[in-house]
Amino acid sequence: MSQKNITHALISVSDKDGIIDFAKALTSANITLLSTGGTAKFLKQSQIPVIDISDFTGVEEMMDGRVKTLHPKIFGSILARGSQDQTHLQALGAPAIGLVVVNLYPFQEVISKNDCDLKQAIENIDIGGPSLLRAAAKNFEYTTAVVSKADYDLIISEITQNGSTTRSTRLALAKKVFAHVAEYDAVISNYFSALDDTDSPVNFPQTYTQQLNKKMDLRYGENPHQHAAFYTLKSELTEPNMGNAIQVTGKPLSYNNIADSDAALECVKQFQQIGCVIVKHANPCAVALGDTQLEAYQKAYQSDPTSAYGGIIAFNSPLQAVTIETILAYQFVEVIITPELTDDAREIAKQKPNLRILVVGKIDNCAQKTWDYKSVNGGILIQDRDNLPTPVSFEVVSKRQPRAKEMEDLRFAWQVVRFIKSNAIVYVKDKVTIGIGPGQMSRIFSAKIAALKAEAAELDIAGSVMASDAFIPFRDSVDEAFAQEITAIIQPGGSLRDKEVIAAADEHNLAMIFTHIRHFRH
Repeated sequence: MSQKNITHALISVSDKDGIIDFAKALTSANITLLSTGGTAKFLKQSQIPVIDISDFTGVEEMMDGRVKTLHPKIFGSILARGSQDQTHLQALGAPAIGLVVVNLYPFQEVISKNDCDLKQAIENIDIGGPSLLRAAAKNFEYTTAVVSKADYDLIISEITQNGSTTRSTRLALAKKVFAHVAEYDAVISNYFSALDDTDSPVNFPQTYTQQLNKKMDLRYGENPHQHAAFYTLKSELTEPNMGNAIQVTGKPLSYNNIADSDAALECVKQFQQIGCVIVKHANPCAVALGDTQLEAYQKAYQSDPTSAYGGIIAFNSPLQAVTIETILAYQFVEVIITPELTDDAREIAKQKPNLRILVVGKIDNCAQKTWDYKSVNGGILIQDRDNLPTPVSFEVVSKRQPRAKEMEDLRFAWQVVRFIKSNAIVYVKDKVTIGIGPGQMSRIFSAKIAALKAEAAELDIAGSVMASDAFIPFRDSVDEAFAQEITAIIQPGGSLRDKEVIAAADEHNLAMIFTHIRHFRH
């Protein structure tokens, strides 16, 4: 269905950016502009002819601008269905409004300010704006609804060529409007749901609405028989994450690529020193720090070359040409994640069309308070993200104090073990993971697997330290550590048998640290 030439447009915007040029272009196309108080005044200052809404309706704005556009003459003009409703428009003495341009009060921006109170929040809830947009979007066969300044150029282009917009454009804009208004209402709903009866915030609201935006379709899910897509969350999160990562080279990402890349990125983000993380099936299989990026990668790779094959590699420093050359010489890699690429590295990457490289931007401010989501059949589990900073000091519970070098390795091991699936044991030596034992139902078997991994890579465990993501329940893991010539252990503590476990450490002259923080990961 084609829209008749647009003769009247209603403009009411809080974001004035670009609106002057847009309004001038509409006027040049012989479109009469209607507008509300602040917007009308703004346009008139640029000598753009505008009819005030109050003049159009014959009713003045009231209640300090709370009621401006809620009038049958306006909504009738927007909702009119061509010739079908022409008699009603004639009775109203109103033309059809074929274009509605509205953006809403900045509720999200206002409530994000530290000094925002409930009164300020309430006054920034838009009433007329969403109503106008919904009316125009509902009537998209006849009316064009515009909620984003990004669409101004498209609208002008089509009006200049055709006197109106195409149906496909109106439908696309209607979809955008309904999504935008739904998101706007969700923010308001979440804000109020997070207040108790005294207007104080609660940790988890009774209702919570989150809009997901599809970033890409995926070839399939975890397995080829599963359909899949990647959606991003509307979030204030500014630190590097998979939602804002940019793929600069390579074939499309898979479901498993994205899940594994997330695990690698989240782990590498925490290190201040140059680091490298290699992930396989959402578990880090090798982590290392170094004085250079190449050194960090080589140490990580050599600690588990078998598992590194076909893995995801993440760096916290810009990808260097020598590093990418070495990676390609050593192994097959699915994805490389980096804050940025050097020019030389980018040229090398262009020659490898199947190599996926994700650029995530500068890695800083990575302790932002956000939620983690985990789906279960019939619901969603929500929790605070486990991103507590590593403590400056720990409680030494053994008779022997850890040496300075042991302490460095213990801190590093503690940073790594929180990203390993539980039950998790990590052996570390010289800020390199020597063996990783992930995801076992028994902690002692995780310890044994970590030792087997080190042995398979022909690495010397002697002099390494051990980290456990949760308390060590029995002395058997300590005895296993001693048998592997581990010299120090870091763990949360909290077992009923802590005394027995500490006694085992003292018996073997091992240093033992309690963190009093558990890092289960499921």
